[in-house]
Amino acid sequence: MDALKCFHQNFLTENAKKLLRIIVRCGIFEYLRMPFGIKNAPSHYQRIMNTIFPEELSELWLIIYIDDIIIFPETWDSHLSRLERVLQKIVQVNMKISLKKCHFAYSELKALGHVVSGISLSIDKHKVAEVPLKPIPQTKKEMQSFLEFSGYYRQHIKYFSKIAKSLYKLCDQQKVYEMTEERVKAYEELKNSLINAQFLLMPDWKLPFKLYIVACGEGLGAALHQT
Repeated sequence: MDALKCFHQNFLTENAKKLLRIIVRCGIFEYLRMPFGIKNAPSHYQRIMNTIFPEELSELWLIIYIDDIIIFPETWDSHLSRLERVLQKIVQVNMKISLKKCHFAYSELKALGHVVSGISLSIDKHKVAEVPLKPIPQTKKEMQSFLEFSGYYRQHIKYFSKIAKSLYKLCDQQKVYEMTEERVKAYEELKNSLINAQFLLMPDWKLPFKLYIVACGEGLGAALHQT
């Protein structure tokens, strides 16, 4: 479920209104509701949502990311009961939701750049569709942007820290930006890893886990595996 224009659903305090004044040709205006673009608006709204659904979050069948509400049940009956429970609270606090952005009773959905199902987690292919077309970054800012994007999906990329090590060093403010042959190779390898990223399966709690650790001069990493 998606909250409709989530920030605008929250009234501002009198003190906050004074801090968000806008001077235009015809006078001075104040926001009455929380606008988009305020630095602490996302964290403030996240706290509001966490306050509305504390029990549901603690029971680990609900995930909230700002205005996105995701319910994941084990059975159809539990889906209906949990959905009703969430909707009742939404009505109680007079929250508005966007029906056209809501998806009910789906076995798979796209959320936060991922495709999530009851058995797996994978990268949304639409998010990495343009990666093959990306040119080699020409500035530190461009490289940092690429590393932030690829780092978001690092759990899907084997040996991510090892591959990206030389690229992170390139972003050091004390270093001259120079794309050597080694760094170009690392950049292309990271791009290919994003395009062909592995999907992750949900754990089977009846099976044993194996902890794999890699530690060397080029990187440090650990992962839980099942066979």
